[in-house]
Amino acid sequence: MSIATTSQKVAGTQPATVRLSARRREAIAGYLFVLPDALGLLLFIGLPMILALVISLFEVDGFGNFTFVGLANYARMWGDALFWQSLKVTLLFAVMLVPLLYVFGLGLALLVQRNGRFNTVMRAMFFAPQMVSLVVVALVWQLMVVDKLGIITRLLYSVGLGSVSLLGNPNFALFTVTGACVWFLMGFYMLIFLGGLQDIPKEHYEAAKIDGAGRVQSFWYITLPLLRPTSFFVLLVSAVAAVAGAQAFDLVYVMTRGGPANSTALFINYIYQQAFQYSAFGYAAALATLLVVVLMAITVVFFFLTRGGRFQYE
Repeated sequence: MSIATTSQKVAGTQPATVRLSARRREAIAGYLFVLPDALGLLLFIGLPMILALVISLFEVDGFGNFTFVGLANYARMWGDALFWQSLKVTLLFAVMLVPLLYVFGLGLALLVQRNGRFNTVMRAMFFAPQMVSLVVVALVWQLMVVDKLGIITRLLYSVGLGSVSLLGNPNFALFTVTGACVWFLMGFYMLIFLGGLQDIPKEHYEAAKIDGAGRVQSFWYITLPLLRPTSFFVLLVSAVAAVAGAQAFDLVYVMTRGGPANSTALFINYIYQQAFQYSAFGYAAALATLLVVVLMAITVVFFFLTRGGRFQYE
């Protein structure tokens, strides 16, 4: 037997190597990069949501006793006046917070969009509240609006508005909490808008200037249309955060505890109250499940109105 024949036999017994295409390798790499986040979402969000849905079908007293009640916890919401009050407060809070965050975030971004040492310092100052604990922010605001002694209440008194109780009056408490929340979050949304503004080609503004367009016209016909993807992201995130009470929970809990007269009792605060003050864990789980459904509905509506966040420019 020749050496060539032997080498051919040996080569024939070796397993053939599987070569993946470049597209297949990129797909596998992409899935591997996404895998850690997917596992985190499954473990820390997906499983708790499923457990909350299961617990919502039981009456749980906090001492290990589970009694199956079916949909009784959901039926209880219909006759719960505090549930409807918390929904009303949350809706009013979201209606105020989302437009204010959009206006202030975009306004600050336009104010400091030019590169320079002064604007860099101003960006850091506007973003500085994000580096402070929400509990500290709530305590500072509580001191600033305390009756007759706070700097804001004294300022209102000096301009002739009288002695106003910003946290003790049900007519003003929610507005005060909303103002504190806007002050805390506007720097974060400023950075998001800055990223969107820097992606707009300068050639558009130069062409508009040659055509005789002023700053106002450039803003309405260039800046706002090209900021639609950024605006979509800001409106979606701020709306979900407002309804979920992601940042507002700490502010409300420290500043008002939901009072006075439940005027600042957000839906998330009501869930906390039912679970950890009244030990109604089954009812709290039903409320949390409803909150998830509402948040999913808001997200679907936003994506439907904007075709999944994709925009076409004429």
